Amino acid sequence: MNFDFSDDQKMLKDQAHKFLSEKSTTKIVRKVFEGKEHYDAALWKQVGEMGWTGTAIPESYGGLGLGYLELCVIAEEMGRALAPVPFSSTVYLFAEALLIAGSEDQKKRLLPKVASGELIGTFARAEAPGAVLPKNIRTTLKGGKLNGKKIAVVDGPIADYCIVLARASDEAGERGLQLALVDLKSAGVKRTDCETLDASRGHSDITFENAAAEPLGAVGEGWANQNRVLDRAAILMAFEQVGGSDVCLAMAKDYALNRYAFGRPIASFQAIKHKLADMYVFNELARSNAYYGAWALHTGARELPLAAASARVSATQAFDYASKENIQTHGGIGFTWQMDCHFYYKRSKELGLALGPQRAWKDKLVNELEVTNAA
Repeated sequence: MNFDFSDDQKMLKDQAHKFLSEKSTTKIVRKVFEGKEHYDAALWKQVGEMGWTGTAIPESYGGLGLGYLELCVIAEEMGRALAPVPFSSTVYLFAEALLIAGSEDQKKRLLPKVASGELIGTFARAEAPGAVLPKNIRTTLKGGKLNGKKIAVVDGPIADYCIVLARASDEAGERGLQLALVDLKSAGVKRTDCETLDASRGHSDITFENAAAEPLGAVGEGWANQNRVLDRAAILMAFEQVGGSDVCLAMAKDYALNRYAFGRPIASFQAIKHKLADMYVFNELARSNAYYGAWALHTGARELPLAAASARVSATQAFDYASKENIQTHGGIGFTWQMDCHFYYKRSKELGLALGPQRAWKDKLVNELEVTNAA
């Protein structure tokens, strides 16, 4: 079985790398960190013009209709460049939720705007710290009105629309969880910015008070639909994490080769060699699991939940380890503001929590392995 990307996909990856290396430098990231804006609007506009936001969206809804493998290679380069744009929340979460649970009218109305980069979307689940569980959902959807509060919604300060996991009941008396589509600029929506570690990815708490909302999917299908969204997002986000961890390894290696101590490069010291070797092992394991996830996502394989959990756990661990060891390799100067190491550390923490805590994904991985072994 060939898990490698095609020549066309590698060409797309090279083009994305070249574009982002010019347009999304750490100077741009630093500008967002030090400024008042939550993202780089100019870069986001260019990303939309490149068509990347519509990579996996079918042509019938205004997208390029290329597929998930192409989106995976773009995701890796977005992670490598630490692109300060709402790409993951809009493309991995919002657009995928529409594709999974949206009506034909909702898809035709919103997906073309996503594909063009005109619309910024996000996905709101958590209402309290810790893992999101069905019993903990208190936000309600009744009669087209949404009431409740969601916390730490990624790109919440700049999003136009949000898909919310809520507890609903329909006219027939059916009750259960359901996804809801909300225009965040409508009445009854209040956003409060959150201070987070990664200032290049804005977060906000969102309160809904009789806010107008459209049901997305049927009552009782909300939990299953959000799990399908998270599985897809986990794989795509794993590629972002792999891209970031690769840069951390390269930064650490280059510094170790050029930094001299006691008359020789610190790369010649065994302790540094071990750090770099361990980073490489973690990164390769994460890449292997990400490729497995890309295959499962592309083919719609039944192993998709298992592949998603595997990719999520290994990529989160790899990026976390690489970002920390990169700082350690740089020594005292690695902690300073003028160095770029901390940008990757902060992004690793943000991505590591973006889809729920690590322990929840580890539990899912164990459960999926048990199901697979029992089959």
